[in-house]
Amino acid sequence: MSDGARFTDRDEAGGALAAALAAHAHRPRTVVLALPRGGVPVAVEVASALALPLDVLCVRKLGVPWQEELAMGAVATGGVTYLDRVIIAQGAIDEATVAATITRESAELARREATYRAGRPPLDCRAQTVLLVDDGLATGATMRAAITAVRQLGAARVIVAVPVGPPETCDALGREADGCVCLRRPAAFLAVAQWYVDFPQVTDAEVVAALAATPIASPALPSTPSPR
Repeated sequence: MSDGARFTDRDEAGGALAAALAAHAHRPRTVVLALPRGGVPVAVEVASALALPLDVLCVRKLGVPWQEELAMGAVATGGVTYLDRVIIAQGAIDEATVAATITRESAELARREATYRAGRPPLDCRAQTVLLVDDGLATGATMRAAITAVRQLGAARVIVAVPVGPPETCDALGREADGCVCLRRPAAFLAVAQWYVDFPQVTDAEVVAALAATPIASPALPSTPSPR
C-alpha cells in the first residue's frame, strides 16, 4: 500500500497492521516487540489479533538540539547506540553535544526499562522471529537501533512492522532487517502524526497497563525434531 486515508487512532492502525501480518498468527518462536511509548497501542492490537506474546524494546531517539523531532541517532536496550553521521555533519553538531545527548537519553532509557520491566523477566529474543512494531517511521533512527539491539539479543529473524513511513525509509529498513511491512508509504511525508486523526501522547501508566494485560514473551527453547 502506498498512500491512503489517515488512521483514526493507533488502535485502528494496529488492527490494520495485524491483518497485513496474518501469516505470522499463532507461529511458535514469534514475539511482538513494541517500541514505547507510541508503538505500544499498535503492538497490543497486533499481538492480540495474531495470538502472539508482547513485550517492549526500549529505544530513545537522540534529537538534534534545536530540532528535537529530527533524530541524529538513537540508543536502545543492550547498550546499543546508533548515530546518523550525515545528520550530525550537516548540522555541524560537535561531539560534546552528541555525547551529552547520549548520556541524557541513556538515563531516560534506563528509567523506562526499570518502569516497564518491573516484575517481568529480562527480554529474551534468542532464536525467535521478532516483529518490531512502532506507530510510524520518519528518519528510521530509532528503528535502526532497535534492529541492532534484537540482533545482538540473538533474534533469528527481524521484521519491521509500522502503519506509515516514507518509502525510502521503509525500503532501507527492509534491507537492514529481514523485511518491512508498512501500510502507508506516502511520497509527501512530513510527520507520523499527520497520518492519524487522534494522536495523543502515550503515558508510562498506559504502557505498564498494556503489558500487564498481555502474555509475557517466553524464553526461546531449542528446537526438537518432530517424531516420525
